[in-house]
Amino acid sequence: MRTLGIDPGTAILGWGVVEAAAGQLALVAVGTLTTPAGMAQPERLRLLYDGLRELIARYRPDSAAIEELFFGKNVNTALSVGQARGVALLALAQAGLPVAEYKPVAVKQAVAGYGGADKKQMQEMVRLTLGLAAPPRPDDAADALAVAICHAYTSPTLQRLITEG
Repeated sequence: MRTLGIDPGTAILGWGVVEAAAGQLALVAVGTLTTPAGMAQPERLRLLYDGLRELIARYRPDSAAIEELFFGKNVNTALSVGQARGVALLALAQAGLPVAEYKPVAVKQAVAGYGGADKKQMQEMVRLTLGLAAPPRPDDAADALAVAICHAYTSPTLQRLITEG
């Protein structure tokens, strides 16, 4: 089963596809969708939506997982990321994909075993889990893979595929 993980953002949206089969997780594809900084917000959101629809059609995931919004001190950033999440959720829903949402601390707990893991620890655990030579870059792509791995570890159906092969 394939899972599309998403780390939402308006400037950079990270995405990663992992497959649970034969008792393990494997990387299918990973990358980012980027939008120009000077572009109007509605146009940026349309680019993200179109890009996600293309990714869904190309990689045909069975499920999706997206990181929940982390409220920081910058309200404008939180609003912008919330809009990107909304566009991503719409694209996933229109594709008929079941979607799971995870708080950042839950992703860290599932992937690194510690809810306070830092970026380097998370990237190393993603690398080890997927058997990669180097951590995925940029950070947004690695974060999206971590969300997909979290879903694989916490979804009962995917857990069976990983543990039973």
